[in-house]
Amino acid sequence: MNDDEKLHDEAEELRKETADGAPELAEHDRIAELEKLLEEANAKALYAAAEVQNTRRRLEADKEQASSYAAASFARDMLAIKDNLERALVAVNDELRADKVASQFLAGIEATAREIEAAFSRNGISRIKSIGEELDPHRHQAMIEIPTDQAEPGTIVEEMQAGYMMKDRLLRPALVGVAKKP
Repeated sequence: MNDDEKLHDEAEELRKETADGAPELAEHDRIAELEKLLEEANAKALYAAAEVQNTRRRLEADKEQASSYAAASFARDMLAIKDNLERALVAVNDELRADKVASQFLAGIEATAREIEAAFSRNGISRIKSIGEELDPHRHQAMIEIPTDQAEPGTIVEEMQAGYMMKDRLLRPALVGVAKKP
């Protein structure tokens, strides 16, 4: 029996079933069931494609953030060096600045401090403004309350240690003193 004969026999069977009525309903139900299965399969395929696309976007965003903030740990370590250079420069009195040998040494320290500041700037690391600002617990850490009439309560009046941000992330909070009513 070849394909043409098979098709002819199947068509003949369908005609007989259609004449009876009930098999026609069964065929209609079968088509409806197949259409339902096709819709479900299409919905699952669309969901899977959307999930793949969302995963790809999430991985790309994670990769971008990882590369942007990879230097955060190194930057935190460099903050201690910057702090020490600033302390050294603040501790120098006018007498030492007047000395020729000491002034050359101080010029080297100042140049190093400027270079660190420039490197921070190139890498999106910036100092958090504190004095005169309202206390922001996301950027500042209050260490003491200072009784004063000079500022509104909750305003930062003293900075003990500078805080830094790397782009939009906190590297180190500023350690501050906050005004309170006397």
